[in-house]
Amino acid sequence: MTHQIGSMAGAAMDSSFNTGDSTAAVAMKSPGTSLKCKAMRTDGVEGLSPPLSPCMTTDTRAVRADLSAVCKALATEVEGAEEKEYAVGGKKGVGSGVPVFVMMPLDSVTAGNTVNRRKAVNAAMAALKSAGVEGVMMDVWWGLVEREKPGEYNWGGYVELMEMAKKHGLKVQAVMSFHQCGGNVGDSCTIPLPKWVVEEINNDQDLAYTDQWGRRNYEYVSLGCDTLPVLKGRTPVQCYADFMSSFRDTFKHLLGDTIVEIQVGMGPAGELRYPSYPEQNGTWKFPGIGAFQCFDKYMLRSLKAAAEAEGKPEWGSTGPTDAGHYNNWPEDTQFFRKEGGGWNGHYGEFFLTWYSQMLLNHGDRILTSAKSIFDNTGVKISVKIAGIHWHYGSRSHAPELTAGYYNTRFRDGYLPIAQMLARHGAIFNFTCIEMRDHEQPQDALCAPEKLVKQVALATQKAQVALAGENALPRFDDYAHEQIIRASQLDVDGDSGDREMCAFTYLRMNPHLFEPDNWRKFVAFVKKMKEGKRANKCWEEVEREAEHFVHITQPLVQEAAVLMH
Repeated sequence: MTHQIGSMAGAAMDSSFNTGDSTAAVAMKSPGTSLKCKAMRTDGVEGLSPPLSPCMTTDTRAVRADLSAVCKALATEVEGAEEKEYAVGGKKGVGSGVPVFVMMPLDSVTAGNTVNRRKAVNAAMAALKSAGVEGVMMDVWWGLVEREKPGEYNWGGYVELMEMAKKHGLKVQAVMSFHQCGGNVGDSCTIPLPKWVVEEINNDQDLAYTDQWGRRNYEYVSLGCDTLPVLKGRTPVQCYADFMSSFRDTFKHLLGDTIVEIQVGMGPAGELRYPSYPEQNGTWKFPGIGAFQCFDKYMLRSLKAAAEAEGKPEWGSTGPTDAGHYNNWPEDTQFFRKEGGGWNGHYGEFFLTWYSQMLLNHGDRILTSAKSIFDNTGVKISVKIAGIHWHYGSRSHAPELTAGYYNTRFRDGYLPIAQMLARHGAIFNFTCIEMRDHEQPQDALCAPEKLVKQVALATQKAQVALAGENALPRFDDYAHEQIIRASQLDVDGDSGDREMCAFTYLRMNPHLFEPDNWRKFVAFVKKMKEGKRANKCWEEVEREAEHFVHITQPLVQEAAVLMH
């Protein structure tokens, strides 16, 4: 789901994770009741050294029965005396903590609309609940549910998944995924757009985002045709609205109780952006600047009208043609270079204003539908914004500009986005929360921490709630500490009781349930939920979590075994 790249990129998803349920057992170490703690260094992480204990019992049925009561009790203990509500803006009282959600596997529902790795998911949900996790985030794929024919929805696998989450007492963030899965970092499977949508794009390839070289992108229908009836008589926005209405009607009994948030997909990877840095077929590689995606006939038609309204019709025939290629750096190009670059001239201002406004209008249209559909259901609406941190230290911020964020050294591109979301009462969900500036390639002027700070200030100014995600899989204390620091929003020295309203952890997979990673994760969840009122050091929290980890280890091992 997240597609921010850096030198700390995790290993690729184990291919075995995409297989069906497996009953093969593996030997895993289980931590004992004692714990060795080591102080963390700023240049990395010292892992904990768990003493050995007997391996998991082979009678998992007995384990589940024995653990059910203790997990419930421990979950209550972890959550604290009072129930914490997942509230917009984190207005839960001073330092009342940040609830943690965990992303489910991208392929949690199969092409046949059944739950994939059912036993593994069930065991994993039990383990997460016992650890004090608030809930899970799941992609609800347009390409699976409305795959065969327009207006025919098959919610089969999702009905079972939602009921499974409810059974375990987990809340759900449901992502309306109107994009293709596959072609971006972390995409461990391929789920194309609905067959009938692909047919329409094949018949009229200008429905796909297009770059200046004529390369088409099938990840998401071009926003240039948002309001045109190009999909079997319906507009793309109508298709998204009908999909969300069917979801609401199907799951109305769970809305506001189990399903607490609807994240509305707005583009590639579900993010409100253009597909300016596609990895598929090696088109783009980090830290390239990407390329503008406005060369389909529908986008050019809008550009032509905007140029004529500006009194500059000669600007309306094409987007910038001197902005380099996907893998160039800013100084390689005439348009993005710091001295005399077109981005900072009259034409550049016109084009970038139009390009970014088209993206804002796209978000506005879909949120208008989403808000009316889910009004009075008790769910919150959120939108994900990409954390494009590379070349952030340059003047032009080229990668952000090609993605549609008009953010430069001289202009705040995130405040207009935050203000648009605020008008709809939507949550601003931002990625790359776990990253630190010094971990990234310095020659590419990466600055994720500075970017997160800018976004936090923009959301504060717009009075919109901010939520976060990590962009890459991280299981180390060093990343956990950075997430905790960022979630407390201490960016201006005067954030008061303001905290992120939620954090979603990437992702549920076998590595999360490995003994050392699980121990650190449990402590991380406890620390996040303590929030600004926390008065315990990291090692003390880990010691408190240790007895809990030890007792629940058989359940966690079962989840890890079945997920492989």
